[in-house]
Amino acid sequence: MELQELTASDKLNVLIIDDQVLVQNVIKASLFELGIANVKCAENAYYALRLCEQTTFHVVICAFNVKSDKDGFHLLEELKFKRYVTKCTVLIFLSAETSEHLVNSIVELQPDDFWVKPLSSKHVQNRLPVTLEIKRTLFNVYQAIDGQDYSKAIYFAERHLLNTGLSKYHMQMKRLKGECLLHLREFADAAVYYNNLLQTHKISWVYLGYIKALLEQDKLADIQALLQQLTDKTDTRFATYDMLAHYYIGKQDFQQAYTEIKKASQLAPRNIERNKRLLDLARLNHDHAGQYQATIAMAKYARNSIHDSPLLRLNVVRSGIDYATTLDKADAVKVLNQAEILLTELEKQLPLANQLKEQFLVVRARLHTAREERTKAESIVDNHLSLRPTTSVEDNLDKVKALHELGRREEAVSLLDAIKRQISGTGLTNQVVGKYIEQEAAERTAVHFTPQQLNRMAVEFFKRNKFHAALNSLEQAFSLTPNNMNVALNILKVLVALRSQEPLDEGNKAFAKSVCTQLQHAELEPEQQAKFTEYQQQLQPVLE
Repeated sequence: MELQELTASDKLNVLIIDDQVLVQNVIKASLFELGIANVKCAENAYYALRLCEQTTFHVVICAFNVKSDKDGFHLLEELKFKRYVTKCTVLIFLSAETSEHLVNSIVELQPDDFWVKPLSSKHVQNRLPVTLEIKRTLFNVYQAIDGQDYSKAIYFAERHLLNTGLSKYHMQMKRLKGECLLHLREFADAAVYYNNLLQTHKISWVYLGYIKALLEQDKLADIQALLQQLTDKTDTRFATYDMLAHYYIGKQDFQQAYTEIKKASQLAPRNIERNKRLLDLARLNHDHAGQYQATIAMAKYARNSIHDSPLLRLNVVRSGIDYATTLDKADAVKVLNQAEILLTELEKQLPLANQLKEQFLVVRARLHTAREERTKAESIVDNHLSLRPTTSVEDNLDKVKALHELGRREEAVSLLDAIKRQISGTGLTNQVVGKYIEQEAAERTAVHFTPQQLNRMAVEFFKRNKFHAALNSLEQAFSLTPNNMNVALNILKVLVALRSQEPLDEGNKAFAKSVCTQLQHAELEPEQQAKFTEYQQQLQPVLE
């Protein structure tokens, strides 16, 4: 796109994407009044994409609710990915909804304007010329950003800032300059720049740019009070949580990173890359329920988007099995039944059944094991599965779990070693995934059973008054599911029984104190709280 294409109204190509004919007509009529005649309308995402293949549109006006296929968020994400929409394109978002979740998602896509339905002709005729004029005035800056030449963009922005005749556009220029400094990783300069802006412009994007620049310099301590202010404000808390998650991942504080990314994901749930990080952090932090919910969210929000894949739905089944192995039998059955339904649906899709045959077999074997149908699981593993690693880390990990759950620990650990070599060989930079693989290797070497199996063993040991063996099983289960408060309560129950037989040693006393501290900070059901109070009272002498 060239600047002259934006200067003549009769040459502008405009695309309206909205499934409401009335909205299309209001906008078209308003555009005709402005002298803009080259207007195309699309009622769904599929037709919009086909139009973009044929025509370069200078203005794209897109509704959030494009009900017939994908929503506006994922459509615009695809338009940007395919370069049908660039920084030089005038991008306007339409919605009747103004919820915090939607606004946060829209902000991530950085449209030039946001129009709230219902629209009036006067609104369109007042807003569009202003947006177009800004785009024309700053065109060379946007063009440089499109080419990722951020130094050139800063040069043009600074020249514009010297022109007093363009003072009404100076805020946009200042914002673009700050973003370019961050892209160039000139974080010290960016911090000074944003700090100077804050002296006169106490607005959201300036604060956010400032804290990003300082976080990238590891100056968290300098902005604690400011961070609290920003997380209290509706228009800045999402971006702040997201930046904090990124910061803590870099510091390898994965527990705090998980806390922050959960908050960010709740405030803007549609971003698939963020959901992927949420999933990875949930796994690393042994939050099996969170892992399960993250895969469900990814499959839901990716549907009909460029991220959509049957593997996302298969991952729901995989994480469901992981989750079920941490639950009591009744709850596990419910989750496994849901996993069975989804897996059966996937297996009925013939092209998928051929493409993902081994992956389906691995998951089917894991389902049999989780349901204590060991013979069926072993038959699948012995007759249909190869122990050689594939190119997919996730597929290999699932195979490791299938082997480990059947007690084939040496084969599982051998395959894990291959995965570690695979990661280092591909130059994978994802710190969270790498750490998770290390954790899996350590745990599956040291712990030979699933949490569910360990809990059952502990019950049997307890019935036979073998309290040391029961405690050992529960300790291993708790290492795999540290957020499971039922396991924590069972540990205290065993310690109470053990203390009735013999004095607790120093290690068991310390363990009791640690478990009690965790339970004190947990949200317990009334029945759990009653048990905790009872066990605490019985263990009080050793807790002092």
